[in-house]
Amino acid sequence: MLLSTAFFPPLSWFAAAAEDWGRIVASNPSSVCDVYLEAHENYCKQSYRNRCIIASANGPEAISVPVVHEGDIFHTPIINIKVDYEDPWVKKAKRAIESAYSTSAYFEYYKDDIFAILDSGIPTLWDLNLAIINFFIKKIRLGIRIVPTTTFVIPDQQGRYGKDYRNVIHPKKENTILEDMNLKKPYFQVFAGKYGFQSDLSVMDLLFNEGPQSLLYLVPSLV
Repeated sequence: MLLSTAFFPPLSWFAAAAEDWGRIVASNPSSVCDVYLEAHENYCKQSYRNRCIIASANGPEAISVPVVHEGDIFHTPIINIKVDYEDPWVKKAKRAIESAYSTSAYFEYYKDDIFAILDSGIPTLWDLNLAIINFFIKKIRLGIRIVPTTTFVIPDQQGRYGKDYRNVIHPKKENTILEDMNLKKPYFQVFAGKYGFQSDLSVMDLLFNEGPQSLLYLVPSLV
């Protein structure tokens, strides 16, 4: 499985990441599957690499991470992109998350750890995202291991990396990942009564609302 990095990734990202593991975990509970993360692509704006979508009281809301513009940023490898902490984005992000999820069932269980990651001042976007991704892997209890690629993987030549989702999961593109895996199904959302169920939001939406049941949502074969 080959994915691009993402900031609080959407559910389709985690569904894709867990796909191989989900097929074997019922028969091999101790299994761990490698998920490859493209470490040598150039930075791409307006993608999930530095933004996520949450369900707020006003509908879908984007939270973005500003990055430092040094030289030709769009020809800079993603692992070298620096987070711009001169912008008060962390404060804004925490306020948006708390406003959206403070009444959710599991907000108090996870907020301190999530806010601690945001407050830690991790210098690069790559390392910030990796800390967030590994947090959700651990809390959801997914048997996957993130492995950075050693070189840029040429499209259609991914070979041992498996399915290539790098350009499939994008906020401006529709994808059918959840539908193809029979995972496009509702779960409790705070503002569902106002807006209806909103699919493929950030994984934090699932964890704050479903807590330990998040694993069964993403990997129903464990039921």
